[in-house]
Amino acid sequence: MTRILQLGSNSNFETEGMRSPATTPTADEQLLDAYSQAVISVVENVSPAVVNIDVQRQLRGRRSNNQSFAQEVQGNGSGFIFTGDGYILTNSHVVHGASKIEVALSDGRRFLAEMIGDDPDTDLAVIRIHAPNLVAARLGDSQSLRSGQLAIAIGNPYGFQTTVTTGVVSALGRSFRSRSGRLIDNIIQTDAALNPGNSGGPLVTSHGEVIGVNTAVIMSAQGICFAVPINTAKMIIGPLIKEGKFRRGYIGVGGQNVPLPRRVVLFHELSVESGVLAISIEPNSPAQTAGLREGDVIVGLNNQPIANIDDLHKVLTHEGVGVRSQLTILRRSEKLVLSILPEESKPND
Repeated sequence: MTRILQLGSNSNFETEGMRSPATTPTADEQLLDAYSQAVISVVENVSPAVVNIDVQRQLRGRRSNNQSFAQEVQGNGSGFIFTGDGYILTNSHVVHGASKIEVALSDGRRFLAEMIGDDPDTDLAVIRIHAPNLVAARLGDSQSLRSGQLAIAIGNPYGFQTTVTTGVVSALGRSFRSRSGRLIDNIIQTDAALNPGNSGGPLVTSHGEVIGVNTAVIMSAQGICFAVPINTAKMIIGPLIKEGKFRRGYIGVGGQNVPLPRRVVLFHELSVESGVLAISIEPNSPAQTAGLREGDVIVGLNNQPIANIDDLHKVLTHEGVGVRSQLTILRRSEKLVLSILPEESKPND
């Protein structure tokens, strides 16, 4: 007859060789405790800045009898406060086209929010609430990220307030197409679990610094989630607050950051040790007209060194639209300078 011992019962059953384990923690247990304490500390510091965002939209359309109709549609997502005076960063797809935006803080307070700026091309938006005693999250440096480092996602999936998931930075330099159709470059891939409602929440390091804005998951896969790097957000935030949108030049290149061999840097006397690898060229774009090819590496624009995609975006401002520019590239072992005419970015570019 098989006997079953129920764990947690008051049984005094004990046999020789079945003594209580040593209370001194092992090295593995100490590591796990340190990991747990790191996550707990991050959550305690960052979660007061994380908000739940409820939105209402007017959905308009026509029925089969050609009669028009309007329907109120509700949705929700996440965001985080990044200034003490109530500015909140979230995803564009969370708040785009909303007729009403309501924000719930982690302490239970609720406030109506106003739309400040929206950039569907990077899936980022800034909204604002007017409230006292707000806690702001610290913004980090996504350029310093390394694959394999700890990543903590905080958000409100399915409306469950302040849900925490952990994982690692799975990969860097990914490209992801936003809902506007434009490629978002240099995306962070993580296996920290994200679900509907996590969109717009922060991806955080073990030091409690925000290094990404959670934006998307691949629903048919497990452990493949994406975040917009915080350095991209830093570049977008100012114009969104000032003008309500981000105006940019457009050359029609999808790229990712790549390191350059040291011998190439020395031979061509480059001031950068990395560049932007062209992985796709849009048809009929300024890049195609200029003769840029897939596999070329961009290292400069108008004598400004280009070490990464953020550098390229910073140089491609509205001031350069329609102005003939010099694009410095590496093609195999050659350094070439192409003449390019940036265009103004359009919503569907």
